[in-house]
Amino acid sequence: MRLHRGLRQIGHESIFFVRDLAEAGEGIVAFDARAGLFVRALRNARRNRIEADFAPYRKKRAEGQEFFSDDRGVLGGELLRQLPAADVVNLHWVAGFVDYSDFLAQIPQKTPVVWTLHDMNPFTGGCHYDRSCGKFAAACGACPELNSNAEQDLSRRIWQRKKAALAGVPRGRLQIAADSHWLASQAKRSSLFREFPVTAIHYALDVETFAPREQAAARSVLGLPANAKIILFVADHPRILRKGFAILAEALAMLPGGPELLLLSMGRSKPELPERFAHVHLGYVTDERFQAIIYSAADVFVIPSLQEAFGQTALEAMACGTPVVGSDAGGIPEIVREGATGLLSPAGDARALAAAVEKMLGDGGLRAAAGKECRRVAVEEYALEIQARRYAKLYGDMVSAN
Repeated sequence: MRLHRGLRQIGHESIFFVRDLAEAGEGIVAFDARAGLFVRALRNARRNRIEADFAPYRKKRAEGQEFFSDDRGVLGGELLRQLPAADVVNLHWVAGFVDYSDFLAQIPQKTPVVWTLHDMNPFTGGCHYDRSCGKFAAACGACPELNSNAEQDLSRRIWQRKKAALAGVPRGRLQIAADSHWLASQAKRSSLFREFPVTAIHYALDVETFAPREQAAARSVLGLPANAKIILFVADHPRILRKGFAILAEALAMLPGGPELLLLSMGRSKPELPERFAHVHLGYVTDERFQAIIYSAADVFVIPSLQEAFGQTALEAMACGTPVVGSDAGGIPEIVREGATGLLSPAGDARALAAAVEKMLGDGGLRAAAGKECRRVAVEEYALEIQARRYAKLYGDMVSAN
């Protein structure tokens, strides 16, 4: 959505084609799911086949495991019949929407395709993060996310279908764009994408919407104590182990106690903390201006992920002038710059995370300087126009080459 807005702001005609219309806006087109009896029966048959293939693994999976998505989609070739005409098609997070085989075989041969990676799923056998398994570099199989010991499991079959679908794509027609240099490096390691060109283009955001608010006013709006030391954590699904909330909870238990310490959280699910620790959960917040108030209310934003493609919430916090303490994992170090925009700790190390949080909370000078640098970096390096112009150049180069 942000890229779409940025492209339109610099004068390009961008059409955002989505499966489900979450928010209306100029140039946003939703797939029309209305269909006759025969088409609905085909969808159900596809859905049942996908569900049946996953069913043997579902009961083996434990809480906290990563999302797992098939390469097939229930819509099959229907998607292409509604796809708006365009000079370039840019795929984003398409799991369950785009059927790899149908889409890559049927899209007009002269239409260049940019595939923006928001996680690892497009080049794995189904997981969205491999948690350092590394099997995507070969052919997947015996998938840890499926708790499988069989080489010819569902992850191998998905990998094989993806490989077959990609085999028919000319190398100059598909460009991979990753949201971080780390994710780009993983894509180049993968057996599926290593023959395609890969570039890294960071996310961006509206730096006028995500901007610092006066902290006391923000806390007043949210009903938070004025003198509290507030740590902010954001995740829609904190029970997913990769998000690192268990590490954060362990780190919080190591911090010097005191009634002024408070965890503020935002997301679909409430993280569970021991009752002795003050905790305010704000739920699922979609309004970006209200999100900016929440980020501004915090003294420090913590992103303890064990693996993360980029860390968009960290960028949002930075744009609001809130310093970040993050794990040295994935794309996080690309925006959390040690001693400048925040502090880093080894992924999974609760003691080091606690020390970094304590240092940031206890040093007002460091916190103020880091907050100021966060805002500068966000404005100068991550404004919408910067991302939009990089994508526009990529599109133009591909159109010229084709």
